[in-house]
Amino acid sequence: MKAIRESPKCVSSEGVAMSEKYVKDQEAISRLTPHQYSVTQESATEPAFRNEFWDHHEAGLYVDIVSGEPLFTSTKKFDSGCGWPSFTAPVESGNVVELKDRSFGMTRVEVRSANGDSHLGHLFDDGPKEEGGLRYCINSAALRFIPYDELDASGYGDYKHLFDTAPKEEASQ
Repeated sequence: MKAIRESPKCVSSEGVAMSEKYVKDQEAISRLTPHQYSVTQESATEPAFRNEFWDHHEAGLYVDIVSGEPLFTSTKKFDSGCGWPSFTAPVESGNVVELKDRSFGMTRVEVRSANGDSHLGHLFDDGPKEEGGLRYCINSAALRFIPYDELDASGYGDYKHLFDTAPKEEASQ
């Protein structure tokens, strides 16, 4: 498992520091549903198999529902069988922060968005070995999905290159 780290400052293609472009937005927080608020702001966990993205297969980008910072792509998503969306790696390692979580009598690694400080989920070392062995187990309530065809219009066109070798429409299972 990777070392727990602090988020480095990243710079977008527009020359804007990511920490300035993606911030914890109080207006976005005020628009959260009670469930989304509980997950992102109070570190709750949504039910397995009863969440929006656990079996979602459309090509696109998953971003923090609070800050909009890019977190994961559909190209790194896999079916882990756990009932939550699972990813092998973040879009940019600097967009997630990994913290020790000793809640519920166990030690785990919590995953939070770097700039939005949203609770996303947890990191485990039981992911696909050929992809590095990590499983980012993420709450759907912490995510907003941007379909591939809407990346440019939504301001995420810089991330289209991540889909160059993947099919633009992934088959539903």
